[in-house]
Amino acid sequence: MKYPNFKDLILFEDNDFIVINKPPFLASLDERGAAGETNVLRLAKQYSDDAQVCHRLDKETSGALIIAKNPDAYRHASMQFERRKVNKTYHAVVDGHVIFDKLLVDLPILNDGNKNVTIDRAEGKRAETIFDSLKYYKHYTLVECKPITGRMHQIRIHLATQRAAIVGDDMYKGKPVFLSSIKRGYKLTKGEEEQPIMKRFALHARHLVFKGLNDQDIVIDAPYPKDFATLIKLLDKFDA
Repeated sequence: MKYPNFKDLILFEDNDFIVINKPPFLASLDERGAAGETNVLRLAKQYSDDAQVCHRLDKETSGALIIAKNPDAYRHASMQFERRKVNKTYHAVVDGHVIFDKLLVDLPILNDGNKNVTIDRAEGKRAETIFDSLKYYKHYTLVECKPITGRMHQIRIHLATQRAAIVGDDMYKGKPVFLSSIKRGYKLTKGEEEQPIMKRFALHARHLVFKGLNDQDIVIDAPYPKDFATLIKLLDKFDA
């Protein structure tokens, strides 16, 4: 993978914080078994010596990610996450025509380690997400997701419980979107194997609000990366 220039990812910067638009396929932090692999933390430390990543996005998830430039900023952001004061909004494309109107999914999540996450009412930790349908297509829906808690894979597993798996999320039975399935008369050349429109699951951290050290709101909008924007454009054209 060709790694981006860190400066090109920056959406916001002041003396205390940087917010980047994390590209897909770039880990937030060092991962087990991925020694020496480039990630957001390593890129950030090359740019600002004391940089610390304040929260995680799954490797495939793109979008707004907060980085602290000093220990005070890191503490300040961590407290906001702990007290659930950070306002996070994600966009996801899901299988099927699903109508969500401020649907609150309140299902506890158990993290078994090794990236294995299940709904477990007895042992799981509280997890809440609010879902709203933004746009309907013939075969898919663009959904706004607001996690109140911050559990691992929370949005992904909560959507799967509603029979609305994120497209391309094979861990939760989400199927990829192929152009042939939405474009009438689409033909592959002989011997060609069709690739999905997006080579990852369609989840993007779109909007973020948190407080700076001066207690003023920092409001971030992260534009869709190229693959997500292409998926939306093709759905608008062929599946509306």
